[in-house]
Amino acid sequence: MLAPYCESESAEPIVQQLGLRGLELWQQFDPTLEVRGTLVLASQRDKAELDRYARMTEGHEPLYGPAIPHLEPLLGERFQYGLYFPDEAHMAPRNAIDRLIGALRSLNVDLRFSSPVPEPLWLAASAGGLVIDCRGLGARSGKIALRGVRGEMAVVYAPALTLTRPIRFLHPRFPIYIVPWGRGLYMIGATMIESESHASVTIRSTLELMTSACRIHPWFLDARVTELSIGVRPAFDDNIPKIGIEGKVISVNGAYRHGFLLAPALAEIVADHLEHGLGLPKELVLRDTYE
Repeated sequence: MLAPYCESESAEPIVQQLGLRGLELWQQFDPTLEVRGTLVLASQRDKAELDRYARMTEGHEPLYGPAIPHLEPLLGERFQYGLYFPDEAHMAPRNAIDRLIGALRSLNVDLRFSSPVPEPLWLAASAGGLVIDCRGLGARSGKIALRGVRGEMAVVYAPALTLTRPIRFLHPRFPIYIVPWGRGLYMIGATMIESESHASVTIRSTLELMTSACRIHPWFLDARVTELSIGVRPAFDDNIPKIGIEGKVISVNGAYRHGFLLAPALAEIVADHLEHGLGLPKELVLRDTYE
């Protein structure tokens, strides 16, 4: 989900600022990007959650009654109130990665996967090169104090459903989002657990995700589960990414759950620094390494 407005519900203003630029850069890279907005819903008894979300965000339109099925006909009479963020976008991330790899190879970039990284990194730069380190938790050191935040998700095949945009379902205990990936596939996510465990998805998380999805529409009961997976996101204490510069090593890390959204903007900031000598936004400076 490329959702700078929705993410601002629980993020600092810099995340929305960078996210808006990230969304713009994604659109420049991929003109076919799905810009269909985000639909935020809550059950009647949890309308207070929707009211709180509206206060915490901007860029949305309130929806009532027939306005919801106008956007998503299958949701018909199931929800009476919602918020619509028309300028947000979504994509299938693995397809996006394939397009990025293709673009890099067309520029004769040498890509190496599953290859060891020399430590310390300054050895790789000692021959006159420059290293931009974006290894997530793999870059953790005494100067880069990262923590891991575990996320669990499901991918289901539900060809009978025709949801066309991300749906965020608000709930005091089990909020979820559903993102259409095309060809009947939907990603249901995602938990946020303060843990660095890479163990498989728990039954608890699976039940929470699936139960909330079925609250959005009962046809999810007949969906086929094609994948249950986890990832551990790198984050600093304030959940804001940081850029640190030490010699010829530039560290870019801590995107938390905003990786796809913020990555283009962070790359642009680093490129502008290297090519034009522009300074870094103060909110992003990794204080221990950058002077």
